[in-house]
Amino acid sequence: MNYDCLIIDDEKTLSDNTCEYFNMFDVKTKAVYSKDEALGFLKDNDVKLILLDINLGDGSGFELCKILREDRDIPILFVSARNTDDDKIIALNIGGDDYIEKPYSLGVLLAKVKVVLKRFGGSKTQTADIFDDGYLLVDKVNKTLKAGGEDKKLTSMEFTLLQYLIDNPNRLVTKKELFDNVWKDKFTSDGTLNVHIRKLREAIEKDPKDPSYITTVWKEGYRFVTDA
Repeated sequence: MNYDCLIIDDEKTLSDNTCEYFNMFDVKTKAVYSKDEALGFLKDNDVKLILLDINLGDGSGFELCKILREDRDIPILFVSARNTDDDKIIALNIGGDDYIEKPYSLGVLLAKVKVVLKRFGGSKTQTADIFDDGYLLVDKVNKTLKAGGEDKKLTSMEFTLLQYLIDNPNRLVTKKELFDNVWKDKFTSDGTLNVHIRKLREAIEKDPKDPSYITTVWKEGYRFVTDA
């Protein structure tokens, strides 16, 4: 079967309430309560988005995220009561697309989920299908990336961010513009953006510590440089 959202959280009451709320608003959702149950469910069902808790009764959400990222690039949003910067950085570094703290508002969470589903489920108009400068090769249709002839793997959000920067070359792209046009919600933090930019630099730059493609405009945003 096909689902819009899968909730993986061992807090059964919260998971069931969230699941029921989402289904009321036509976001087809299923809740499971452990790592093993999630893996079993995903063998037989397709989902468009995952809400994943860090603390699971039979394992870690971090561990499960790594497993899922081996063959899936669907959005994974971490939802956790753990609110340290270290937890957020780990979650984003291993392939999470966003980090939402508990307790959450059901309405706010639903709005975020709908935005993500729309962003990754809708068709996009491409200004150019391929970016190729001899070192960096980005196929926007097939969502593949090569840097220096080497295949690089990005999450859906990382690729969407890279594509937006490529489509807006050699100009300042402000943080607000990225939040409005890439994340398309007002709840994303600077920390989330910073981690995604760092991951992109690690994938495409010859020297991520001295980037030539994605340069920082201090306190303002970033510039994707194609005319260096």
